Amino acid sequence: MGSLDGKVAVVTGGNRGIGRGIAEALHAEGATVVVTARGSSAAMAAAKEIGPRAHGVLCDVRAYESVQRLFREVARLAGGADILVNNAGVGLFGPVADMEPEDWRTVIETNLNGPFYCCREAIPQMRARGGGYIFNISSLAGKNPFANGAAYNASKFGLNGFSEALMMEVRYDNIRVSYLMPGSVATEFGRGAPGKEDWALRPEDVAEVVIGLLRSPARALWSRVEMRPSKPPRKG
Repeated sequence: MGSLDGKVAVVTGGNRGIGRGIAEALHAEGATVVVTARGSSAAMAAAKEIGPRAHGVLCDVRAYESVQRLFREVARLAGGADILVNNAGVGLFGPVADMEPEDWRTVIETNLNGPFYCCREAIPQMRARGGGYIFNISSLAGKNPFANGAAYNASKFGLNGFSEALMMEVRYDNIRVSYLMPGSVATEFGRGAPGKEDWALRPEDVAEVVIGLLRSPARALWSRVEMRPSKPPRKG
């Protein structure tokens, strides 16, 4: 028996990377898991690989109507959500003067609008089920700006502020909100650094934090968790 038997979790972008690691960990703990991807075949293939209590649902978190359909499907499949992991995200980088407006919109709509849409739909379900837990997957880029990262920085700074305000709104509904800020993680999202898989965090490291927070006493709330590789390459 797992610690999450009977719970229903929604993981956006759960077909790969950090989201996949979290979805697998939630399933291993007994939860029914709904994973989303922007392609239905990717979502369904991931669900099949994760296990018998996993479901794959097409969802583009940039579109509110798509998110509404997602949570209608969650209610149909499993009765509603107890856990929401807002993981779907993109990173497009470049100087502000050269960035196409469409690229800016893609980053903001995915990384910031998407979590808002999902929370707006999930919270009524959680209230009806007596409470829940929302995890917003942010980044250390949400507190550390860098050149050519204006869009990504803005989305993650915004997600952090959104998470803290939301936490204060729903805490008395027995809904906890935490935002996780990992540094370098060895996923397709951050590929490019030579040998990164040897020193970077891994998806299962982030998943372990999620499971640990879910197991924590209801009286306790870790509103923000920062994660870094313990031994990144030395600079200089």
